[in-house]
Amino acid sequence: MDNPENEPGKYMTSKFKYLINIILISFFITVGTGNGYAEDKNVEDTPTQYGMSVTAGSSYDPTNNISFYMMSGFIMYDYEKVWKHKAPDELRFKIEGSLGVADDYKTRLAASMNIFAVYYPDLFDSQTFRPYVEGGVGVIYTDFQVKGQGLRINFNPQIGLATEIKINSDRTFFLALRLHHISNGGIDDENRGINSVLCMLGYYF
Repeated sequence: MDNPENEPGKYMTSKFKYLINIILISFFITVGTGNGYAEDKNVEDTPTQYGMSVTAGSSYDPTNNISFYMMSGFIMYDYEKVWKHKAPDELRFKIEGSLGVADDYKTRLAASMNIFAVYYPDLFDSQTFRPYVEGGVGVIYTDFQVKGQGLRINFNPQIGLATEIKINSDRTFFLALRLHHISNGGIDDENRGINSVLCMLGYYF
């Protein structure tokens, strides 16, 4: 029987996927079924938001030679407008699309579509900064494959920490740091993942 310790790349990817799954499941259970919502909440009071961002990042597994540069656009709703059940006031649902390039010795196309749960803990709010956490999953196409990757279309779970930065009453920016994973979830016999860290800077319309 193969020992995963003898294949450190596959072992690290497996550990990362397991950690991502545990964090995402815990996150959705916590914020999706919590009792922190107001009974008389009116979801119409929470406006739908639109925004865009620039993203730059780098892989750290299996190599640190892959760089990502992407433009993203998103729409964010009150969670209850999309999922018709009670949810905390601070929970949002975001749909995000990204298009750009990945530099793997050559410049290649990369495109993704993701959904996120976004949660704003009131504990850390201020007049200028509004931190939040986000977690979600989607699909991504990369016009390249690392050795053993198997497919060019893969699943794309992500988790992140971020903050909105309010410059004035009319302009709000945000800064986010995400852990970014690419793999096919075992659909193909070859499933070498790519793990990266991404930094995003964007603003709301």
